[in-house]
This record gives sequence, C-alpha cells and structure tokens, in this order.
Amino acid sequence: MEPPEVRYAKSGEVSIAYAVVGDGPFDVVFVSGWILSNLGVAWEGSAAEFYEGMAKFCRLILFDKRGTGMSDRAAGVPDLQTRMDDIRAVMDAVGSNRAAIMGFSEGGPMSMLFAATHPERTAALVLYGTLATFHRADDYPWALPYEELKLMLTKNEDRRGTVPWMDEALQGLAPTTFQDEGIKRWWRRWIQTSASPGATRDLSVMNSEIDVRHTLPAIGVPTLVLHRVGDEDVVPDEGRYLADRIPGADFTALDGVDHGWWVNSGQLVEEIEPFLRGIWERGEWNVEAEPDRILATVMFTDIVGSTQMLAEVGDRGWRDLLQRHHALIRRQLTRYAGREVDTAGDGFFASFDGPARAIRCACSIRDSISDLGIKVRAGLHTGECEVIDGKVAGIAVHIGARVASQAESDEVLVSSTVKDLVAGSGIQFAEKGRAELKGIPGEWSLYAVTAV
Repeated sequence: MEPPEVRYAKSGEVSIAYAVVGDGPFDVVFVSGWILSNLGVAWEGSAAEFYEGMAKFCRLILFDKRGTGMSDRAAGVPDLQTRMDDIRAVMDAVGSNRAAIMGFSEGGPMSMLFAATHPERTAALVLYGTLATFHRADDYPWALPYEELKLMLTKNEDRRGTVPWMDEALQGLAPTTFQDEGIKRWWRRWIQTSASPGATRDLSVMNSEIDVRHTLPAIGVPTLVLHRVGDEDVVPDEGRYLADRIPGADFTALDGVDHGWWVNSGQLVEEIEPFLRGIWERGEWNVEAEPDRILATVMFTDIVGSTQMLAEVGDRGWRDLLQRHHALIRRQLTRYAGREVDTAGDGFFASFDGPARAIRCACSIRDSISDLGIKVRAGLHTGECEVIDGKVAGIAVHIGARVASQAESDEVLVSSTVKDLVAGSGIQFAEKGRAELKGIPGEWSLYAVTAV
C-alpha cells in the first residue's frame, strides 16, 4: 500500500497533520503514544503493517499530535483538553461524525477522556498497553512516586536525542526487535522527526502529570482493553485496572513482551477487527439519540456579600447591578464555550466539556466582575453527569455546588479531579487541604487556582 496523502486540519490557529487509509464502512481514529508521531516516517517501517491491517476493514484516521511530527509546533505544552479539540478538528475535516477511538500508551488517557466527554462522537474505545496515571497513588502501586518520576524525566539532558538514548528506548519498548539493524535505523529516524529533545522532555513531563482514574466510571461506550502479558513498560495489572473500572469493558491478555504496537501488529488487528465489526453489525455504531450521561465540568459562581450590597444600593440599584453581572458572565461563557444551565439570584451554574476552559472562564469572570465593584467566588468539579433535557444533573453537580460553598472571596476553588485533568495547561494551584462537603460522603482535597 502506498503511503497516504498528508493533509491538514485547522484546530484553532494550529494545523494538525492527518491522513486516511482504507475505505471500510466505519471509522477508527488512532491515537499513538509518547512522541511517536510522524505520518511520513512511520510508513517507512513496521508501523505500516499495522496501518495496512486496520485499513482492510475500516477507514483508519491517523494524525500527528500538535507539537510533534508534521503538525505545527505551538507555544507551550498542549493539555489533554486541547488535544481532544484536535481530534474533533481532524474528525470534522474527514467528515467523521462518530468513530472508534484507539489509544496506545500515553495516547490512552486522552482517548479515555474523549470517550467520556464526547460519547456522541465515540462509537467504541480500544485501549492497548495503556494506563490511567503515570504516578503512584494509593490504589495505583505500579507507577513511580511523582517527584521521583519527574526527576527521572528531566535528568541526563545531554543524552536525550542521542543514538544511545534512542536505542535504549527501543530496547525498553520493543525488545524483540533490538537486534534488527534495519529497525534500529528506522526507529532513530522516527524519533528524530517526531519531536526535538526539548519537546520530548516537556511532553514527557506533562504526561507524568496525567491522571484519569476518576473519569473511568464515566465511560459509557463499548470498550476493549488489550495488554501483552510480558509488557514491562506498562504492566498488565494497569490494563486490568482500566477494565475493572470502565463499565462493561472486556480485557484480553496477549502473548508477548513488546510494548510497541508496531511489533507483531497482526496480533492486535485480530482482536480489534471482530470487536468493532460486531458493534457495527449489531447496528450500535451510529446511534442518533443524545447521550444520557457525559463527563462534564460544572462551575458555580455567586456574589460575595450580596445581602449587604443589596441593603447599600437598594432594589433598583441591585437589579441594575445584577443585569450587568449576568451580561458579563454570559460574555465569558460564550468566550470559553460554556453552557449556561441555571441562574438563581446572584448565582450562576454552567457546564463545560473541558476543565481547563472552565477554570479560565471562572478566573476571567472573577477578574472582570471587579470592574463592577463586586467580588465573586467560584467552585468547579468534573464528574459523570446525567443529561436531562440537554442540561447536566446528578451527584457531580451537587459536589460542584459544595466546592463553591467552600471558596473564599475572589477565589476559584476546584476539586482534585479538576486539578488532575489539566496537566500541561500551565494552570497552577495552591493546596487548600481536605474538607467535608455537606451531604457528600468522605473528605475532599480542594485546590485554589493561583495562575492561569
């Protein structure tokens, strides 16, 4: 098969390189891992075998993640929300309304988050050799502690991008191919054309902050989890962790020790094809109904000291102030793609499809409201929400409201779930400790936004 033509989709101001192979009846978007992303060079080596195998039964949509390969280099390190926007931009460019999303290694968390946030665009989820978080947690003992992981990623700056460094990476990710000199040459070229040494460092550090554990129960699409039993880069227990927590997910253990999807890729295709064909043939692919559950970020704001201010300005003055307050907040919601759900007195309730956008919106509201001579506080939480008549509801909404009640004047306060999902966004936080939220079981770790 000849390499496909590389085209470009606009995602904001950034051009995302993409290509399409195959003409099967349904679409699959492939999200690769780490920095392995150069559409041109990938076809020169064994990656082409996977592409060709998949293209026999589907329309396979490939793309280079922003900052890598043939896509634009953009300022800063992209967060998961931005990269999800890139997937939608590529799907729109190729006319794909709904696709299966396949995530490998670091591409898995983004794929999981996309499936939970955009079930209307996701027909199924396939995960291979991937994980929920890169750093150790109480229920996740397989990863390194965060500080140890970050130190490992940032040391030996002078070796990154060198031949010994690239060869060590190949030996770790695909040990059965390490003695093949042809594969080594291709691998080095693939790495060197995917990302610069500095970009590799920055993207690796961003990846180390990813944590999508809390989003797994919100994934409502058919899911297949594949993992090789001898994978030492991402151990099989991490795949089982995903399958245990994603509702209805199937787990399949595969023979082999290689982490890389480009090694013995026919083994993967043999599992993926019947799984996806079954969904298509049962007529479950293009479901027109709106999803009844999605992952969303909810934001609550209210005016601090509203009762005292009402007494000071009187009914007419207060009514005028509220009109200006509401108009200002609605402008910010439009700017950050938020959806107004409800208002009550001086309080606003809105939802977003991404936590970074929600945080930036809350901070913009707080900063611009000060021009009216008033102060607001805001609380945010990300969780699985029911969708009722187009509006979000459920326990996640109640948690968001309770987080807001803990916020101080001029403060944007978020739950730990929100903080975990904005890795790479540049947003900074200060720990506020643990708090009991009225009517919500347990204690919750809260964080105040200090910089966006």
